[in-house]
Amino acid sequence: MPLPQDERIVALANDLLAQFEQLFGAHPGHRPAHAKGILLKGTFTPSAEAPSLSSAAHLSRPSVPVFARFSNSTGVPVIPDSDPNANPRGLAIRFYLAEHSHTDIVAHSTDGFPTRDGYEFLELLKAIAASGPDTASPKPVELFLGSHPTALAFVQAPKPFPVSLATDTYFGVTAFEFTNADGKVTFGRYRIVPEAGNQFLTGEQAAALAPNAHYDELPQRLAAGPVRFHILVQLAEAGDVTDDATQHWPESRTLLPLGTLELTGVVPDNPAEQQKIIFDPIPRIEGIAPSADPLLELRAAAYLLSGRKRRTAPPTA
Repeated sequence: MPLPQDERIVALANDLLAQFEQLFGAHPGHRPAHAKGILLKGTFTPSAEAPSLSSAAHLSRPSVPVFARFSNSTGVPVIPDSDPNANPRGLAIRFYLAEHSHTDIVAHSTDGFPTRDGYEFLELLKAIAASGPDTASPKPVELFLGSHPTALAFVQAPKPFPVSLATDTYFGVTAFEFTNADGKVTFGRYRIVPEAGNQFLTGEQAAALAPNAHYDELPQRLAAGPVRFHILVQLAEAGDVTDDATQHWPESRTLLPLGTLELTGVVPDNPAEQQKIIFDPIPRIEGIAPSADPLLELRAAAYLLSGRKRRTAPPTA
């Protein structure tokens, strides 16, 4: 996973990481965003339809081992699960193909992203940081949202509390270019749907959640049997925008079944493994390529820079 050669992207990634630290504080050994999490293990089994979309190695084998990390939003490692800022929840999946060979999916539980590129995202983070409770209206964040309708739509999108991290749907932020063995190219976005169905709490139930309720519940659920998700790809059609994460595609678009994610247990030495693993939003595998979305290289740079720093920190508890 190399750093981008464009120095502007690296500089912007560092600026974003510094802004996250200003918002959430310094927490060595933890991620600057989605700091609170749990790492599970399991397998991925591709569907019969998967090779028609892509020639990627994990889509043509009987199954491959995976790690999957569920997480809460913000860079606060102890954010209570009842805090509205814990939403959207995150899900990152690593597909292990061979020694030192893997590909990842990074998703969260709200469809889309608030800004088209990293410069606008940095503006948003700065506006949030400058909009404390004592700041007079219109606050900087109110002014930003008032002039950026896609960011306002993301902020206002419903973000219900799941009954379990295993009962929420997770969406890939960006589109990818899938190529099958015949050379057919299709753009698509990941969607990860729980086999148990979407199950959400009422506002009253969510407010009563214990601080670590979701992370205590998931191992108990696994003790009763595997947790399964169906990984789908929403397929773009002619005219659909593929380089802008703020643009939604119609729900009428085909959802192609890619395969089944089956999670069977918690990864041993969980804090150490979470501290070590660096997920990559760029696939870096034959058969799946990045789109021209400007968020991809930036996110990859930010993940790598923060991951390198995280690995050098003292072990987390």
